[in-house]
Amino acid sequence: MSMIFDEYGRPFIILREQQAQARIRGKEAQKTNILAARSVSNILRSSLGPKGMDKMLVSPDGDVTISNDGATILDKMQVEHQVARLLVELSQSQDDEIGDGTTGVVVMAGALLEQAEKLLDRGIHPVRIGEGFDRACQTAVEHLEKIADAVEFSRDNTEPLVTTAMTTLSSKIINVHKQKMAKIAVDAVMAVANLERNDVNFDMIKVDGKPGGELGDTELIHGIVIDKEFSHAQMPKVVKDAKLCLLTCPFEPPKPKTKHKLDITSKDAYEKLFEREQKYFADMVQQCKDVGTNLVICQWGFDDEANHLLLQNQLPAVRWVGGVELELIAIATGARIVPRFSELTGEKLGKAGAVREVSFGTTKDRMLVIEDCSNSSAVTVLVRGGNKMIVEEAKRSLHDAMCVVRNLIKDKRIVYGGGSAEISCSVAVSRMADEIKGVEQYAVRSFADALDDVPMALAENSGLSPITELSAVKSRQIAEGITSLGIDCNQVGTCDMKEQGIFETLIGKQQQLLLATQVVKMILKVDDVIMMGNYE
Repeated sequence: MSMIFDEYGRPFIILREQQAQARIRGKEAQKTNILAARSVSNILRSSLGPKGMDKMLVSPDGDVTISNDGATILDKMQVEHQVARLLVELSQSQDDEIGDGTTGVVVMAGALLEQAEKLLDRGIHPVRIGEGFDRACQTAVEHLEKIADAVEFSRDNTEPLVTTAMTTLSSKIINVHKQKMAKIAVDAVMAVANLERNDVNFDMIKVDGKPGGELGDTELIHGIVIDKEFSHAQMPKVVKDAKLCLLTCPFEPPKPKTKHKLDITSKDAYEKLFEREQKYFADMVQQCKDVGTNLVICQWGFDDEANHLLLQNQLPAVRWVGGVELELIAIATGARIVPRFSELTGEKLGKAGAVREVSFGTTKDRMLVIEDCSNSSAVTVLVRGGNKMIVEEAKRSLHDAMCVVRNLIKDKRIVYGGGSAEISCSVAVSRMADEIKGVEQYAVRSFADALDDVPMALAENSGLSPITELSAVKSRQIAEGITSLGIDCNQVGTCDMKEQGIFETLIGKQQQLLLATQVVKMILKVDDVIMMGNYE
């Protein structure tokens, strides 16, 4: 709002457009926030489960992403509403902490907000709703521990890990090859896992992709793959028993760092300069060969003259290798990164059984594979696919699967999927609500109803009748006491997820409930939205 004066000195006020809406208070603010958050949740609801739909996201530049990974969809959506952004951050928190369940946690938060809105309409205070949700969440988390099963695995028996990874991949684009992809994810994690400390170093796993071929051509390489090729076409394509020299200094004569210039006025002066330059190159190559190097990997480029000299001296080289890749090669081969030629010694060389150049299809796409490294724990997953979009989605899917395997190494306990865990928790929370006196019991019952929303979404996305499926499974769980009964999304003929082999990690499911409850409590407690910057 601002005040100005006309030509006669009379004051009048100019109101900015929609300035009256710059501040929202009370129940209206709570309803607006819930609506915004539920709008985001409803977008992801149809992507939940093995039959969930994918979303196509088109960036302002025209780049297309097709995915059903909750964290990816919300990140690419560029959500601007302040409260809706909380659900984006919620999904990202789940991705950072667990790596999977990014869609489920947002759907759960949306279901809680839907129930909270009904309670607000009945006149229950947001603080009491939050306290009830907290109490119900704690009951659900404790109940999950009671119904959890521990799976035993070892380096020789990884079948439970593969089964859990396959559950994660069921809803992904690569579900056609989920058996192979799950095996690749498990083998990659087990290669770098320390089972004594229950720890996995993800820095030792590199996931790279190359469009072309099909998803079934994806392979696990016990070594490093870099998207480079030998610097000269006539260099050998395979280097056996490689002794690698990793350089972060340019393979060229030093350039003067002053503003002085050198004038060449005669043929003799030019030849002298040329000989001096050649001597620089020759000394650099000789220093490499003297310490026993038979492969040079350089962070910087070198010109055709240096390249030709390397070829003449039968010293294969790779140029323009990024710093991250250089560090990974150093870890895998046991090499030391050398910043200047004068510091080069035999002890700083890395060792690999073979370095080979691999070509793809009929194009000039080539990659270098460094195998049988001295530190064999470093691995690379080379993903193939029909186009860049499929390759990127496959990489995200494999990352989720590897995160689930890592979580299972940290905690061996699992719960059964297909919504069975949510239904069991819903029954337990409903029973607990019967013992509560006061207004809180309404919030606790609403939490139980919100838990039912996840299996209903799974049934809905699978083309089944949500209410019919949920009521049938829930009544069987209560009557028979089998907590592994869930929604038969794949229509295999049994609702027992234990028989189907549908597993989820306990810590992932618990984290979903805790994070969703925390964010919903935060949204409910906001009763005044002040748009900063709209006032003068």
